[in-house]
Amino acid sequence: MTQRPPSASHAHTNKQKTWKFSPSTFVLLAGLFLVIGYAAGTRNDQIIAAIAPTLGIKVETATLDMSSIQNTFRQLKSNYDGTLDDQKLIEGASKGLVTAAGDEHTVYFDKEEAKEFNNDLSGNIGGGIGAEIGLRNERPTVIRALKDTPAERSGVMTGDIVLGVNDQDVTGKTVDETVKLIRGEIGTTVKLTVQRDNERKDITITREEISSPSVDSKVDGDIGILTITRFDEETGSRAKQAAQDFKAQGVKKVILDLRGNGGGYLSAAPQVAGLWLRDKVVVSERKDGKIEAEQKSGNNALLEGLPTVVLMNGGSASASEIVIGALKDYGVVSLVGEKSYGKGTVQAMVELNGGSLLKVTVQRWFTPKGNNIDKKGFQPDQTVELTRDDVNAGRDPQLDAAKQRLNK
Repeated sequence: MTQRPPSASHAHTNKQKTWKFSPSTFVLLAGLFLVIGYAAGTRNDQIIAAIAPTLGIKVETATLDMSSIQNTFRQLKSNYDGTLDDQKLIEGASKGLVTAAGDEHTVYFDKEEAKEFNNDLSGNIGGGIGAEIGLRNERPTVIRALKDTPAERSGVMTGDIVLGVNDQDVTGKTVDETVKLIRGEIGTTVKLTVQRDNERKDITITREEISSPSVDSKVDGDIGILTITRFDEETGSRAKQAAQDFKAQGVKKVILDLRGNGGGYLSAAPQVAGLWLRDKVVVSERKDGKIEAEQKSGNNALLEGLPTVVLMNGGSASASEIVIGALKDYGVVSLVGEKSYGKGTVQAMVELNGGSLLKVTVQRWFTPKGNNIDKKGFQPDQTVELTRDDVNAGRDPQLDAAKQRLNK
C-alpha cells in the first residue's frame, strides 16, 4: 500500500500561504497528526480533519442523511431479543459505510485491527510463529516460513493450506482472521492443522517474539543481493547501509529482490531507487489527473552504474512497483520473475474516534514516464516461475536466472 505521514508543510501547500506556528502549536499538531502511508507507499502529508478548520484548510463538509440508519438502530434496539453492544454496532456501521465505497484498498480498521496493521507495517509482530499467510484459491495458505523462526523449525512449509487453528475451522476465513488466531502470547502454543498435498497434518508451535527487519543483504562472489520485504521508516537507511557494505566488499553487480514485498511508506521508495538514480523524479502523485507532488531521488547514488537485476512476482506491489517503475523507466535494471501485482493507488491513514483508523485511497501514482500500472502490473523481461516444489526443495530458479543474466 502507498501512504504518507502528514506535516505542517502540507498545510502550507493547501492554503497557498505561509503559516507561522508557535512551538506549542507544533507540539499540539504532532499529537494530532498521524503517519500516512502504507499500501503503495505514498507519504503525502494529510491533516486530520478535526484540526483542519483551525488552520484554515478546506475539508469535505458534506453529510449523509443518517435518519434511516437511526431508524434501523431503534428498531433493532426495540425488537432484538438479546444484548446489543452499541460500540460494535457503531464499528459495524462504519465498516459497512467504507466497504460500500467499492474500493478494495479503502478499509475501516477498528482499534485492534489498527494496532495489528501498524505492527505489521513496522515488522513488530509480537507473539507469532514467523510464517507469512496469504490467500491462494480462496484458502489461507503459507506463503513462506521466515528463516530461523518457530514455523520453520516446526516443519511448516510453503504451500501448506491452513485448515484449522487450535481445532477451529478456518475455511472461509480471511487471511487477517486466520493470522489473528495464530498470533498470541509469547511462550504459548498454537496448533495448526494443515493440508500438504493430500496429507492432513497437525503441527504444534510455540509462539515467540517475531520482529522482522525490512532489509537483508549478502554478497555472493561479486554479486550483492539486496532483499527488501517491505517499505517502512527504516528501509531507506538500512538499504543505504547495505549498499555501502557492497561497495566496501567490491561488489560489481546487484540483485534487488522485491518478491513478496507488498509495499509500505511511499517516501521509502525514492530512497531505495536513489541508490541507482541521481537527482531524478521517481514518482508523481496525481488526483483527478492533476499532479499534486513529485518525489525525487537524492544525489548519493551508491550503486549507480552497477549492472542490476530486479526480482519480482505477483506479491510485489505498491512501493515495490514504484521502485521497479522508476528503475525500469531510466533503463538501469532488467526484470526477472513473474508479473507484479499492479497497485497504482496511494492510501492515507486517518485517525478516527476510539483508536480506529480509515485507510483511504487519496491519489494515483505514476512512473517517471507517466505510466500508471493499476490492475496491470509490470511484466518481467525474463519470465521465470518459482513453484512450491522449488521452494520446499531449496531451489530458486528465479535467483539463478538473475545471476546468469548478470554473468553473461
